Amino acid sequence: MAVQDFLRKLLFMPTTLRAKILVLSDTAAAGRRRDESGPAVQELLERHGWQVSAYSILPDEAEQIRQQLERWTAGDDCDAIFTTGGTGLGPRDTTPEVTRALAEREVPGLAELMRAEGMRRTRRAALASIIDLLPHALDVLQGRSEHPN
Repeated sequence: MAVQDFLRKLLFMPTTLRAKILVLSDTAAAGRRRDESGPAVQELLERHGWQVSAYSILPDEAEQIRQQLERWTAGDDCDAIFTTGGTGLGPRDTTPEVTRALAEREVPGLAELMRAEGMRRTRRAALASIIDLLPHALDVLQGRSEHPN
């Protein structure tokens, strides 16, 4: 481990956060529509200093979503996975349910803030409303904070 990395961990200094983006859309996965939400999420994350290491588009298939999320969370090369799409009322829109079943911990307040801020601006602005809170939240969840467990 480099001295700089050691000092960051020792002093709980923020490091570059690593993200993966999973887009859930039958039409985008089939190539019938160009995905715009994934690139928008990636641009926002990178503008805030995140490193995006993976980007994938899948159809709204619960089992495929589950498998991809499990593969991505099995390693230690990712701090957060951002999903977009698959959150409507259609019978195939199962992203929230699949994600919730795999999540180790939910933080409902962040979702509520995303929805509230999004409704004030535009439906696609939800991530922007919490982007500055995520580094601290991830530090706490991953033990890189002085907060007690």
